[in-house]
Amino acid sequence: MNLRKSLLLSLIVLLIAGFFALDLGQYLTLASLKAQQASLQAQVTGNPLVAAAAFFAVYVGVTGLSLPGASLMTLVAGALFGLWQGFIIVSFASTLGALLSMFSSRFLLQDWVQKRFGARLAGIEAGLARDGAFYLFALRLVPVFPFFLINLAMGLTKLPGRTFWWVSQLGMLPGTLVYVNAGRELGQLDSLSGILSPSLLGAFALLGLFPLLARKLLDRLQARRVYQGWSKPAKFDQNLVVIGGGSAGLVSAYIAAAVKAEVSLIEKHQLGGDCLNTGCVPSKALLRSAKFANELKKAEQLGFKPVQAEVDFAAVMQRVQRVISSIEPHDSAERYTDLGVRVIAGAAQITSPWTVDVNGKALSSRAIIIASGARPLVPKIPGLELIKPLTSDNVWALRERPERLLVLGGGPIGCELSQAFQRLGCQVSQVEMAERLLIREDLDASNLVMASLRADGVDLRLQHRALRVEVVDGEQRLICLSLADNSEVALVFDQLLLALGRVANTTGMGLENLELKLRANGTVETDEYLATRFPNVYACGDVTGPYQFTHVAAHQAWYAAVNALFGDFKRFKVDYRVIPWATFTDPEVARVGLNEQDAQAQGIAYEVTCYGIDDLDRAIADDAAHGFVKVLTVPGKDQILGATIVGEHAADLLAEYVLAMKHGLGMNKILGTIHTYPTMAEANKYAAGNWKRAHAPQALLRWVRKFHLWRLN
Repeated sequence: MNLRKSLLLSLIVLLIAGFFALDLGQYLTLASLKAQQASLQAQVTGNPLVAAAAFFAVYVGVTGLSLPGASLMTLVAGALFGLWQGFIIVSFASTLGALLSMFSSRFLLQDWVQKRFGARLAGIEAGLARDGAFYLFALRLVPVFPFFLINLAMGLTKLPGRTFWWVSQLGMLPGTLVYVNAGRELGQLDSLSGILSPSLLGAFALLGLFPLLARKLLDRLQARRVYQGWSKPAKFDQNLVVIGGGSAGLVSAYIAAAVKAEVSLIEKHQLGGDCLNTGCVPSKALLRSAKFANELKKAEQLGFKPVQAEVDFAAVMQRVQRVISSIEPHDSAERYTDLGVRVIAGAAQITSPWTVDVNGKALSSRAIIIASGARPLVPKIPGLELIKPLTSDNVWALRERPERLLVLGGGPIGCELSQAFQRLGCQVSQVEMAERLLIREDLDASNLVMASLRADGVDLRLQHRALRVEVVDGEQRLICLSLADNSEVALVFDQLLLALGRVANTTGMGLENLELKLRANGTVETDEYLATRFPNVYACGDVTGPYQFTHVAAHQAWYAAVNALFGDFKRFKVDYRVIPWATFTDPEVARVGLNEQDAQAQGIAYEVTCYGIDDLDRAIADDAAHGFVKVLTVPGKDQILGATIVGEHAADLLAEYVLAMKHGLGMNKILGTIHTYPTMAEANKYAAGNWKRAHAPQALLRWVRKFHLWRLN
């Protein structure tokens, strides 16, 4: 730190220390100022210019040093100087003090912050360069954070000083006027009866209503800003148009129809989306057949003579289609039409914030929800164009079993399909670049899944990175780099299944016409209400994330639909506090809230309680005695931070912890709940019992022990 910075920092520290050491804050209390009101008022009357200058200087000092008392001084300005003079003094003093605070922060800390966190702040800086004035204006008009924090934070950015000054001057005007007016009314109060005066009550009512009114004004300013250049229809055909007929779109349309809105649902492919046609439903149908094939191998363990059964692969895949067909009516056009939804088959093209073209016709709507989902990620691997890779979209068309199946990816989809196809007679090799599978889960959960896959015969190739695909004399190979020894490895396959995640569907529907922003991962950017840059255009489900699960898409759909239909009156922030998910391998892995690696990464203190399912009566009887229940709690308390369950029906068992976390129930409540015997659900109660034993009041128990011994005499 150079000399000038050291001197400035020393001066600021001395001034702040002096303020507190001399207890100057006692003079900035309502009681103190009220007691001295007559004396202060006399000085203002006797020498108004000197008094105004002195007050101005003190106000600048308080705000410039970020000392407490600025709000109270604003009230005092109204009491001493009246409405308009007090308003002018505070308006300029507050802005000057804020500017000094901002420049001090910038001079002392900006270089250090930019040097250390510049890369992380790049996105924020880009946003401030684009919308900095409006963003600062919003903070000034509706102060989400205290003004002194805003001053200091803006000093760490590259926002121009002149922009900071004029935006602050303008943005603080309404609030300053309201506070000065309240102070003027308080200053005129000379008896308790005056509290009930209409003017004072009105001043305080305005003080309370100001944030709400300012928020509404800000929304209108924002709307005028983003809609500039667009022509709004005089009337609308629909209250809501939903683009995409997957989980998010179907639930959005259902909710709109339930509240009697005019709603259209546009789908260009198949209603039900990925979940019904290529995701959850077909994969779970496949897993059921694979589980049965594995159960046949356990015949002797369960008291039967060895059973020989041959997998009819084509029949298994046909059964998958039958399951889809059986569930399909739940998501059919006929059902939703009966519910009051106008279902349109076709490709949607958004042409304005209020209009969508489909099948050559323009449809106007007060609000639009984008629920276009996601698709499998196809990486740019050299040579991939030489083959026809499988994904979770087209793997269900297989009717001939691939003898050698290579699965690329170690996430939930890759693990589920690797195990299923291995159990159905394929020789599966699974390639993952990381050191283990399911890297979002704790190591102990990951290890159990890897052990099960290896026991089934899956060839796990961990720490292998795909380099290229080759076809040599008709033989297909994936060339990988072994990260363990930096050597190349050739893996031969008949079919290559890509299971590397999903990317949002954002092209081909006119999002570029609205200049909607995309995040770095390709999803549509939305705010906490699921609105895009246009307050009447929303997005939900996989197209926006952050969790690409069917149940989260349905969860988001409620918020998107309600906000789209009733947002002019009341909006709701989407709640992500309790999000469960599961990987349906054998054993299943289910989680809600934090696990250990997340808690450690976030620096959150926790305690761990475990219960081994190998000790559970029902698990032993079902030949499913493996896995565990692991619960993270706040140290010394029974508040649940998260739970991970590994074992049979783990996803079903997790529901108890989801309910507990959602409604603030702790381990004591779970322990005090009767669980049917013998069931797998008892594992949750026994985990709670382990927590209770670890937190038993030992000192009290020692006294109780003495009490019982005394009663023996």
